[in-house]
Amino acid sequence: MHHENDTDAVPSTIRQRFSVPFEYPVVFTRDSFDIRNSALLDVLTEREPRREHRTLVVLDQGLAAAWPELAGQIAAFFAHHAGRLQLIDSPAMVAGGESAKNTPDVVDHLHALFHRLRIDRHSFVLIAGGGSVLDAAGYAAATAHRGLRTVRMPSTVLGQNDSGVGVKNGINAFGAKNFLGTFVPPFAVINDLRFLERLPQRDRVAGMAEAVKVSLIRDAGFFGWLEAHAANLAHGHAGALETLIRRCAELHLAHIADGGDPFERGSARPLDFGHWAAHKLESLTAHALRHGEAVALGVLLDSRYAVEVGLLPAADFERIYRVLGALGLPRWHDALGDTGPDGRLSLLDGLADFQEHLGGDLTVTLLRGLGQAEDVHEMDEAAIKTALDWMRGRARQQP
Repeated sequence: MHHENDTDAVPSTIRQRFSVPFEYPVVFTRDSFDIRNSALLDVLTEREPRREHRTLVVLDQGLAAAWPELAGQIAAFFAHHAGRLQLIDSPAMVAGGESAKNTPDVVDHLHALFHRLRIDRHSFVLIAGGGSVLDAAGYAAATAHRGLRTVRMPSTVLGQNDSGVGVKNGINAFGAKNFLGTFVPPFAVINDLRFLERLPQRDRVAGMAEAVKVSLIRDAGFFGWLEAHAANLAHGHAGALETLIRRCAELHLAHIADGGDPFERGSARPLDFGHWAAHKLESLTAHALRHGEAVALGVLLDSRYAVEVGLLPAADFERIYRVLGALGLPRWHDALGDTGPDGRLSLLDGLADFQEHLGGDLTVTLLRGLGQAEDVHEMDEAAIKTALDWMRGRARQQP
């Protein structure tokens, strides 16, 4: 028997499809708040040049302590450009370091401040500081009014060459690194190279680990440059450091633009080479290790692992080992050998954490040569242990 309504059971689909282009400048400059420098003014006014642009500055307390004159310079800069720029409050001070990401306190505080100051989606949140402050304040801005305009001003090597120029933000939660966060491109990034002059030596060196990482997976020529200039870099030579930051940022941005997966919808994330171990090491040491130091150890472990499984030539590995040491980055930490109550290496839990963060298959980037990477979908625990034993033994041989 036929009923007129039989066709109602047939699924009907409208397939929605659209794309949104993203564009943001990454400006390399010095003395951003000098009234003779137009870089920041140009960034804030380029889209709507005739209106007054309301801006709230979020300032890393560590940066403010290193540059006590900074708050006054910011106020003078905005006063000089009154009519085009409006500083809507004194800078919001945020404690830097990983603690900024370990609780929702920073995000909650900034949300309340955005609400009180009636910040809208045409206002700017200018975030100046290290990677953790950029991450936490960026997440707060991304989730207020479904997204405020952010201008990032990274104040560390790590921020200027890697995390600060990308499209991620977030905080840690439930014991998991970056469990809460969004992919939101910034309105602009300003790399003020002057900020690096008062950076502690340890933090300056730690940030170079990401340059080693990206050179190994993307640009053997850049790795060779790092080898040749390691001594200058280790001693803080400004010209060498500026070149490192510029090239590392270029490679990072090129991957985001041309890698085909800017918001990491798939399972692979080659820019996180060495990071499955690095993220676990950070938690195992309660963040006593800087992120860059943990990345150096993770890169070294995965490089040695690639030797153990016959992927990477031992001669290439020796070059990696030497350049990390020449830069002053760590090549061993006892937390690498920590074990749980069952005797299993605690570090190995980092593989499951790494897979869970993205979902899909476990995908780990390994090296088959300098500047040559490939993805694998399983890691042999015995080979990981052999690699760690090698690292421990080599560290004990060092003078």
